Amino acid sequence: MTDKIINDTNLLNPLKLKPNIDDMDLTKNVVGLNELNEKIEVDVVTEKPFTIFLNSQEIVTTMSLGDMPKELAVGYLLNQNMLNKKDVIEEIDYDDDLDVVVIRTKRKTNYEKKLTKKIRTSGCAVGTVYGDMMETFYDVKLNDDNFIKTSWMINISKKITEIPSLYIKAGAIHGCALCYKENILAYVEDVGRHNAVDKIAGWMFLNDINGRDKIFYTTGRLTSEMVIKTVQMEIPILLSRSGFTESGVSLANEAKLSLIGRMKGKRFILLSGNHRVIYD
Repeated sequence: MTDKIINDTNLLNPLKLKPNIDDMDLTKNVVGLNELNEKIEVDVVTEKPFTIFLNSQEIVTTMSLGDMPKELAVGYLLNQNMLNKKDVIEEIDYDDDLDVVVIRTKRKTNYEKKLTKKIRTSGCAVGTVYGDMMETFYDVKLNDDNFIKTSWMINISKKITEIPSLYIKAGAIHGCALCYKENILAYVEDVGRHNAVDKIAGWMFLNDINGRDKIFYTTGRLTSEMVIKTVQMEIPILLSRSGFTESGVSLANEAKLSLIGRMKGKRFILLSGNHRVIYD
Protein backbone atom coordinates (compact mmCIF):
# COMPACT_ATOMS: atom_id res chain seq x y z
CA MET A 1 0.00 0.00 0.00
CA THR A 2 0.99 3.59 -0.53
CA ASP A 3 -0.05 6.18 1.98
CA LYS A 4 -2.19 8.74 0.19
CA ILE A 5 -2.68 10.98 3.19
CA ILE A 6 0.77 11.84 4.50
CA ASN A 7 2.17 12.44 1.02
CA ASP A 8 -0.20 15.39 0.61
CA THR A 9 0.54 18.02 3.25
CA ASN A 10 -2.72 19.79 2.43
CA LEU A 11 -4.59 16.81 3.88
CA LEU A 12 -2.83 16.73 7.25
CA ASN A 13 -5.19 19.10 9.03
CA PRO A 14 -8.75 18.52 7.73
CA LEU A 15 -10.71 15.67 9.29
CA LYS A 16 -11.45 13.27 6.43
CA LEU A 17 -14.07 11.07 8.13
CA LYS A 18 -16.40 11.99 10.98
CA PRO A 19 -19.91 11.19 12.29
CA ASN A 20 -22.84 12.84 10.56
CA ILE A 21 -24.59 14.31 13.59
CA ASP A 22 -27.32 15.72 11.35
CA ASP A 23 -28.43 12.25 10.23
CA MET A 24 -31.83 11.91 11.90
CA ASP A 25 -31.75 8.10 11.54
CA LEU A 26 -28.88 7.81 14.01
CA THR A 27 -30.82 9.12 17.01
CA LYS A 28 -34.40 9.03 18.21
CA ASN A 29 -36.20 11.44 20.50
CA VAL A 30 -37.86 9.79 23.51
CA VAL A 31 -39.87 11.10 26.45
CA GLY A 32 -39.02 10.36 30.08
CA LEU A 33 -38.88 11.80 33.57
CA ASN A 34 -36.02 13.40 35.46
CA GLU A 35 -35.14 13.25 39.18
CA LEU A 36 -37.78 15.93 39.90
CA ASN A 37 -40.51 13.87 38.21
CA GLU A 38 -40.56 16.39 35.38
CA LYS A 39 -41.32 15.36 31.82
CA ILE A 40 -38.25 15.63 29.57
CA GLU A 41 -37.31 14.81 25.99
CA VAL A 42 -33.91 13.30 25.23
CA ASP A 43 -32.07 11.95 22.19
CA VAL A 44 -30.90 8.33 22.28
CA VAL A 45 -28.70 6.59 19.70
CA THR A 46 -30.15 3.91 17.45
CA GLU A 47 -29.08 0.29 17.62
CA LYS A 48 -30.14 -2.10 14.88
CA PRO A 49 -29.09 -5.44 13.38
CA PHE A 50 -26.65 -5.26 10.49
CA THR A 51 -25.86 -8.34 8.37
CA ILE A 52 -22.67 -8.93 6.39
CA PHE A 53 -22.35 -11.32 3.44
CA LEU A 54 -19.05 -12.29 1.83
CA ASN A 55 -19.81 -13.41 -1.71
CA SER A 56 -22.70 -15.88 -1.27
CA GLN A 57 -22.12 -16.67 2.40
CA GLU A 58 -23.77 -14.97 5.36
CA ILE A 59 -21.03 -14.17 7.87
CA VAL A 60 -22.53 -12.33 10.84
CA THR A 61 -25.35 -10.15 12.10
CA THR A 62 -24.13 -7.53 14.55
CA MET A 63 -25.81 -4.67 16.39
CA SER A 64 -24.63 -1.35 15.03
CA LEU A 65 -25.39 2.35 14.93
CA GLY A 66 -26.24 2.02 11.24
CA ASP A 67 -23.88 4.50 9.58
CA MET A 68 -20.84 3.78 7.39
CA PRO A 69 -22.09 0.29 6.43
CA LYS A 70 -19.52 -0.37 3.72
CA GLU A 71 -16.58 0.63 5.90
CA LEU A 72 -17.91 -1.45 8.79
CA ALA A 73 -18.43 -4.54 6.64
CA VAL A 74 -15.00 -4.38 4.98
CA GLY A 75 -13.25 -3.66 8.28
CA TYR A 76 -15.03 -6.49 10.07
CA LEU A 77 -14.00 -9.01 7.41
CA LEU A 78 -10.42 -7.74 7.43
CA ASN A 79 -10.14 -7.99 11.20
CA GLN A 80 -11.54 -11.54 11.12
CA ASN A 81 -8.96 -12.52 8.45
CA MET A 82 -11.76 -13.29 6.02
CA LEU A 83 -10.39 -10.61 3.73
CA ASN A 84 -6.69 -9.95 3.31
CA LYS A 85 -4.94 -6.80 2.16
CA LYS A 86 -4.24 -8.29 -1.26
CA ASP A 87 -7.88 -9.09 -1.97
CA VAL A 88 -9.60 -7.32 -4.83
CA ILE A 89 -13.13 -6.23 -3.95
CA GLU A 90 -15.17 -6.23 -7.14
CA GLU A 91 -18.44 -4.95 -5.72
CA ILE A 92 -20.04 -3.75 -2.48
CA ASP A 93 -23.86 -3.72 -2.38
CA TYR A 94 -25.79 -2.16 0.50
CA ASP A 95 -29.55 -2.62 0.97
CA ASP A 96 -30.62 0.11 3.38
CA ASP A 97 -34.11 -1.38 3.77
CA LEU A 98 -32.78 -4.74 4.97
CA ASP A 99 -29.54 -3.36 6.49
CA VAL A 100 -27.49 -5.92 4.58
CA VAL A 101 -24.07 -5.48 2.93
CA VAL A 102 -22.82 -7.96 0.33
CA ILE A 103 -19.11 -7.85 -0.50
CA ARG A 104 -17.98 -9.67 -3.64
CA THR A 105 -14.31 -10.47 -4.16
CA LYS A 106 -12.28 -11.69 -7.09
CA ARG A 107 -10.99 -14.52 -4.89
CA LYS A 108 -13.42 -17.33 -4.15
CA THR A 109 -14.14 -17.70 -0.43
CA ASN A 110 -15.76 -20.29 1.80
CA TYR A 111 -15.67 -19.81 5.56
CA GLU A 112 -18.18 -22.41 6.67
CA LYS A 113 -15.66 -24.09 9.01
CA LYS A 114 -14.43 -20.81 10.46
CA LEU A 115 -17.98 -19.81 11.36
CA THR A 116 -18.22 -22.75 13.77
CA LYS A 117 -15.42 -21.34 15.97
CA LYS A 118 -17.07 -18.27 17.45
CA ILE A 119 -15.80 -16.50 20.57
CA ARG A 120 -17.91 -13.99 22.47
CA THR A 121 -15.79 -10.97 23.40
CA SER A 122 -16.02 -8.35 26.12
CA GLY A 123 -16.95 -5.71 23.56
CA CYS A 124 -20.02 -3.55 24.11
CA ALA A 125 -23.04 -4.58 22.02
CA VAL A 126 -21.64 -8.15 22.19
CA GLY A 127 -18.56 -8.63 20.03
CA THR A 128 -17.94 -11.85 18.12
CA VAL A 129 -14.61 -13.06 16.77
CA TYR A 130 -13.59 -16.35 15.20
CA GLY A 131 -11.17 -18.97 16.46
CA ASP A 132 -8.37 -18.30 13.99
CA MET A 133 -8.56 -14.51 14.21
CA MET A 134 -4.95 -14.50 15.44
CA GLU A 135 -3.56 -16.52 12.56
CA THR A 136 -1.66 -13.46 11.27
CA PHE A 137 -1.11 -11.67 14.59
CA TYR A 138 2.42 -12.97 15.18
CA ASP A 139 3.44 -12.35 11.56
CA VAL A 140 2.99 -8.57 11.86
CA LYS A 141 6.15 -6.60 12.59
CA LEU A 142 5.19 -3.13 13.81
CA ASN A 143 7.17 -0.08 12.77
CA ASP A 144 9.74 0.75 15.46
CA ASP A 145 10.59 4.06 13.78
CA ASN A 146 7.15 5.51 14.48
CA PHE A 147 6.91 7.53 17.69
CA ILE A 148 4.58 9.71 19.73
CA LYS A 149 5.39 12.82 21.75
CA THR A 150 3.67 13.33 25.08
CA SER A 151 2.55 16.75 23.83
CA TRP A 152 0.77 15.02 20.94
CA MET A 153 -1.26 12.94 23.40
CA ILE A 154 -2.58 16.12 25.01
CA ASN A 155 -3.40 17.67 21.64
CA ILE A 156 -5.10 14.51 20.32
CA SER A 157 -7.31 14.30 23.41
CA LYS A 158 -8.23 17.97 23.09
CA LYS A 159 -8.96 17.81 19.36
CA ILE A 160 -11.24 14.80 19.78
CA THR A 161 -13.38 16.67 22.31
CA GLU A 162 -13.82 19.45 19.74
CA ILE A 163 -15.24 17.17 17.02
CA PRO A 164 -19.06 17.34 16.68
CA SER A 165 -20.15 14.00 18.04
CA LEU A 166 -23.16 11.81 18.68
CA TYR A 167 -21.74 11.12 22.15
CA ILE A 168 -22.24 14.78 23.06
CA LYS A 169 -25.76 14.69 21.61
CA ALA A 170 -26.98 11.36 22.99
CA GLY A 171 -24.23 9.47 24.86
CA ALA A 172 -24.11 5.64 25.06
CA ILE A 173 -21.51 5.36 22.33
CA HIS A 174 -17.81 4.68 21.73
CA GLY A 175 -15.41 6.61 19.50
CA CYS A 176 -12.20 5.72 17.64
CA ALA A 177 -9.76 7.94 15.80
CA LEU A 178 -6.93 7.43 13.31
CA CYS A 179 -4.14 9.97 13.76
CA TYR A 180 -0.95 10.98 11.98
CA LYS A 181 1.30 12.66 14.53
CA GLU A 182 -1.10 15.00 16.36
CA ASN A 183 -3.47 15.33 13.40
CA ILE A 184 -6.78 13.45 13.45
CA LEU A 185 -7.50 11.93 10.04
CA ALA A 186 -10.68 10.02 10.87
CA TYR A 187 -13.07 9.84 13.81
CA VAL A 188 -16.02 7.40 13.99
CA GLU A 189 -18.50 6.27 16.61
CA ASP A 190 -20.67 3.22 17.26
CA VAL A 191 -22.59 1.49 20.04
CA GLY A 192 -19.79 -1.10 20.22
CA ARG A 193 -16.13 -0.16 20.28
CA HIS A 194 -15.30 -3.17 18.09
CA ASN A 195 -17.60 -1.76 15.38
CA ALA A 196 -15.90 1.63 15.59
CA VAL A 197 -12.49 -0.03 15.10
CA ASP A 198 -13.80 -1.99 12.11
CA LYS A 199 -15.12 1.19 10.47
CA ILE A 200 -11.63 2.72 10.66
CA ALA A 201 -10.05 -0.49 9.29
CA GLY A 202 -12.51 -0.59 6.40
CA TRP A 203 -11.98 3.08 5.58
CA MET A 204 -8.22 2.58 5.55
CA PHE A 205 -8.51 -0.39 3.18
CA LEU A 206 -10.93 1.33 0.80
CA ASN A 207 -8.73 4.43 0.65
CA ASP A 208 -5.38 2.62 0.49
CA ILE A 209 -4.09 4.10 3.75
CA ASN A 210 -1.12 2.49 5.46
CA GLY A 211 -1.16 2.14 9.26
CA ARG A 212 2.57 1.83 9.90
CA ASP A 213 3.13 5.52 10.69
CA LYS A 214 -0.23 6.14 12.35
CA ILE A 215 -1.58 6.35 15.91
CA PHE A 216 -4.90 4.82 16.98
CA TYR A 217 -7.14 6.28 19.70
CA THR A 218 -10.16 4.69 21.35
CA THR A 219 -12.50 5.79 24.11
CA GLY A 220 -12.97 2.14 25.11
CA ARG A 221 -11.03 -0.32 27.24
CA LEU A 222 -7.73 -1.71 26.01
CA THR A 223 -8.76 -5.35 25.70
CA SER A 224 -7.20 -8.26 23.82
CA GLU A 225 -9.58 -7.67 20.91
CA MET A 226 -8.62 -4.01 20.68
CA VAL A 227 -4.91 -4.89 20.68
CA ILE A 228 -5.32 -7.63 18.06
CA LYS A 229 -7.24 -5.38 15.68
CA THR A 230 -4.74 -2.53 16.06
CA VAL A 231 -1.86 -4.89 15.28
CA GLN A 232 -3.72 -6.28 12.26
CA MET A 233 -4.05 -2.71 10.96
CA GLU A 234 -0.24 -2.47 11.45
CA ILE A 235 -0.64 0.58 13.69
CA PRO A 236 2.22 0.67 16.25
CA ILE A 237 0.66 2.96 18.89
CA LEU A 238 -2.68 2.55 20.69
CA LEU A 239 -4.11 5.20 23.02
CA SER A 240 -7.16 5.28 25.28
CA ARG A 241 -8.72 7.41 27.97
CA SER A 242 -9.87 4.15 29.56
CA GLY A 243 -8.03 1.31 31.30
CA PHE A 244 -6.50 -2.06 30.48
CA THR A 245 -7.19 -5.77 30.71
CA GLU A 246 -4.38 -8.21 31.58
CA SER A 247 -4.74 -10.07 28.28
CA GLY A 248 -4.60 -6.81 26.35
CA VAL A 249 -1.34 -5.82 28.06
CA SER A 250 0.15 -9.28 27.55
CA LEU A 251 -0.61 -9.32 23.82
CA ALA A 252 0.65 -5.76 23.40
CA ASN A 253 4.00 -6.74 24.92
CA GLU A 254 4.22 -9.78 22.64
CA ALA A 255 3.56 -7.64 19.56
CA LYS A 256 5.76 -4.77 20.82
CA LEU A 257 2.78 -2.45 20.49
CA SER A 258 2.96 0.84 22.38
CA LEU A 259 -0.04 0.69 24.74
CA ILE A 260 -1.05 3.88 26.54
CA GLY A 261 -4.18 4.20 28.67
CA ARG A 262 -5.92 6.31 31.31
CA MET A 263 -5.08 9.47 29.37
CA LYS A 264 -6.43 12.52 31.14
CA GLY A 265 -4.86 15.94 30.78
CA LYS A 266 -1.12 15.44 31.08
CA ARG A 267 -1.52 12.08 32.84
CA PHE A 268 -1.25 8.65 31.23
CA ILE A 269 -0.07 5.12 31.93
CA LEU A 270 2.28 3.32 29.52
CA LEU A 271 2.37 -0.48 29.85
CA SER A 272 4.08 -1.57 26.63
CA GLY A 273 6.31 -0.21 23.87
CA ASN A 274 8.03 2.61 25.78
CA HIS A 275 10.67 2.90 23.03
CA ARG A 276 8.23 4.92 20.87
CA VAL A 277 7.39 7.59 23.46
CA ILE A 278 9.23 10.94 23.51
CA TYR A 279 8.76 12.90 26.74
CA ASP A 280 8.71 16.52 25.63
